[in-house]
Amino acid sequence: MLGYTREKSSVVVIGLSVHTAPVEMREKLAIPEAQWPQAIGELCSLNHIEEAAVLGTCNRTEIYVVALSQHRGVREVTDWMSKRSGITVSELCQHRFILYNEDAAHHLFEVSAGLDSLVLGEGQILAQVKQVVRVGQGVSGFDRKISGLFKHAISVGKRVRTETNISSGAVSVSSAAVELALVKLPEPSFADLRVLVIGAGKMGKLVIKHLLAKGCKSMVVVNRSEEKVSAIREELKDVDIIYKPLSDMHKCAAEADVIFTSTASENPLFLKEHVEVLPPVDPKIGRRLFIDISVPRNVGMCVPELETAWVYNVDDLKEVVEANKEERLQKAMEAGLLKWTSASRKWVKICPRRKKEQFMI
Repeated sequence: MLGYTREKSSVVVIGLSVHTAPVEMREKLAIPEAQWPQAIGELCSLNHIEEAAVLGTCNRTEIYVVALSQHRGVREVTDWMSKRSGITVSELCQHRFILYNEDAAHHLFEVSAGLDSLVLGEGQILAQVKQVVRVGQGVSGFDRKISGLFKHAISVGKRVRTETNISSGAVSVSSAAVELALVKLPEPSFADLRVLVIGAGKMGKLVIKHLLAKGCKSMVVVNRSEEKVSAIREELKDVDIIYKPLSDMHKCAAEADVIFTSTASENPLFLKEHVEVLPPVDPKIGRRLFIDISVPRNVGMCVPELETAWVYNVDDLKEVVEANKEERLQKAMEAGLLKWTSASRKWVKICPRRKKEQFMI
């Protein structure tokens, strides 16, 4: 028997995001998708946790739980996060956010809709929320309350995208990465540059698509296998994609001016000793440009110390985001036509020409 009066169970989200913590901290807590079921099991083995889910992206790691006691549950999850990441509890407390019940649900709805993303309206986040449900199917601890919450959030995300223009235009981390590269290059063009993309997953594929849209007609793509690269090559007919295996990565880097990295590697692919021996790029470019949109980072933290390399990570995308601030604010106002009212537990659609119309999602 537990030695306390049982409280009504609560839905709690505890997390770190691009809004609260730097990438140096987020990467320590990053939980690969393959480890989500194990993490759910570990969380549900804690004394005061009944259900759990993990939402992990390059911009956030969020732990959703059903807790028997809010206070005890938060303490147990925070301790678990500390032990897993090596981040002290005191440091986690400085950067974490905690939300309960309706506030936790509302937050997940905003995440799913792309309203909480670094790049407003980001298209990938809805797919990532869906993946939480796919991975959780059949996992003990991903049960009725948590699975129901995530399924509801998926519906909200779809509806916001259907009834507003929040997802129109280039709204992804990958597109912002390509824009950032153009901002940092002496000439805003990929036409004459040697471009290397490492990783052909979802984010890597989007990088390739946006490079093509910005005039890049030829690039080298490094990936563990050729299958994904072949599929991208088949889909995108207007770009010359040269596949190279992971074993050729550093050789390919020696022949590249701009390098985009987007892999799930838990260890850096480029350390200082790898980059300092690379031949110099054309003096017109100045330095080799690394755009690293992976969390954990693919480019080691000491590489920026070199005078031959510029290194930018996901947190540096804020520069591009700020440049498009007016357009994003307009989209945010439009998406704001859908608002959650805790009193009625309904979503409210604010119509410009008539009074508020309430509906359930």
